[in-house]
Amino acid sequence: MAFKEYGSYDAVGLGDLVRKKEVTPRELLDEAIARTERIEPKINAVVVKHFDYAERQIERGMPQGPFSGVPFLLKDLDLLEGTRTTFGASLYKDEVADHSSTLAQRCLRAGLAIFGKSSSPEFGLMPTTEPRLHGPTRNPWNLDHSAGGSSGGAAAAVAARILPMAHASDGGGSIRIPASACGVFGLKPTRARNPVGPDRGQGWGGFSCSHVVSISVRDSATMLDALCGPEPTSPYHAPPPERPFAEEIGREPGRLRIAFTTTSPYGDPIDREIAAAVRETATLLEKLGHHVEERAPALPIDPAEVMAMIVGANTAMNVRLAEKRFGRAMTAEDFETLTLAMAHNAQNANATDYVAAELAAFQISRALADFFQNCDIFLSPTLCSPPLRLGKLNSMAQDLSHIGPTLRRYMPATSMFNMSGQPAMSVPLAWNSAGLPLGMMFAARFGDEATLLRLAAQLEQERPWRTKLPPICA
Repeated sequence: MAFKEYGSYDAVGLGDLVRKKEVTPRELLDEAIARTERIEPKINAVVVKHFDYAERQIERGMPQGPFSGVPFLLKDLDLLEGTRTTFGASLYKDEVADHSSTLAQRCLRAGLAIFGKSSSPEFGLMPTTEPRLHGPTRNPWNLDHSAGGSSGGAAAAVAARILPMAHASDGGGSIRIPASACGVFGLKPTRARNPVGPDRGQGWGGFSCSHVVSISVRDSATMLDALCGPEPTSPYHAPPPERPFAEEIGREPGRLRIAFTTTSPYGDPIDREIAAAVRETATLLEKLGHHVEERAPALPIDPAEVMAMIVGANTAMNVRLAEKRFGRAMTAEDFETLTLAMAHNAQNANATDYVAAELAAFQISRALADFFQNCDIFLSPTLCSPPLRLGKLNSMAQDLSHIGPTLRRYMPATSMFNMSGQPAMSVPLAWNSAGLPLGMMFAARFGDEATLLRLAAQLEQERPWRTKLPPICA
């Protein structure tokens, strides 16, 4: 194998090469490490490097899974025994995990060689990846712009072809936002499809889930097969799939009823080029034989208010656990201004406020369920403006009043599907005149990743994106 071809393979393709003995896991790892060392100084995406861990995996022998010997990054919010996980926080800069998450265990079982961790904002709280601890992750398409968040390091590393697929998680858009910003594919699965244990039964009140960002749809589908399924402590289960998700690739999606919008859920105007890209995508869908009409769900409650309470309470718990462990109050030396402010605000609320937020999330979920009775797919822009310039969102500012309005303009439509638990994906179908990616977001009914994957594969065939490479590319 000529290693110059490494970047043209997706993860399934690399796994096939290993099975055919055309390349060894060690050769793949060496190439991933070389690409990391070459590209990392420019984009700052791989903030924890444990190459020796992957080397020991290979020496012990890789499990025979679909991704046997394929290099992989965990997000720096997930635990892998014996390796550092910082959560993007100064307090935990030297934290070493004493056990592995269920998701990490399943990644190992699939044969992935985990050689490091990708950057995340502190506790995954921001749609940009600029933690004080590690510094900003830069977008390979334009280094002055954000790679998105909170899985910004993962998306930047995949976009720059350090590797074809990396772990990501999504509590309010954190798979889809960086996938859009970096021009890669990102699927947020149905609630409880993939494990979040063993330390938690659910993340952010059921809003958060884990999966991957990837250069191909089949990587995402095959990885979903490797990760999905309940664990003994799961409080609830996602509906089982009719067949393996990988088998949905190449199946005809049929004539889908697709609704679309070019406006923000708040009625605010969105970027002109993004609106045009949504309309062009709607036209493409019609040409592919789908029934397309312009309409959008009406939400009874502002999702931002729900997110503030649920995420704030979970952030306050993170701060409380740190205070209990270290026996002192947390300060600005330990956590960023935003983290401490969110915890403080949540501590001023009460249990009734939290239950009210849960009820509001249910009402949003019910409104979306009603909307999807008359359509199969809902298309909207993943982001309502191009990838932000670095520094636009400052989690260390003394005045944090800029954050709410910026989020409202930038990513108003992602969190509703975390509340409903529905699967949603960002597909890299457009780029603006400045050369920045513009993801298109598609959502489906609860439990129906199959329809999304069939449609994504159809779009990938019609408008292939794998050969579109950013200026900063390994």
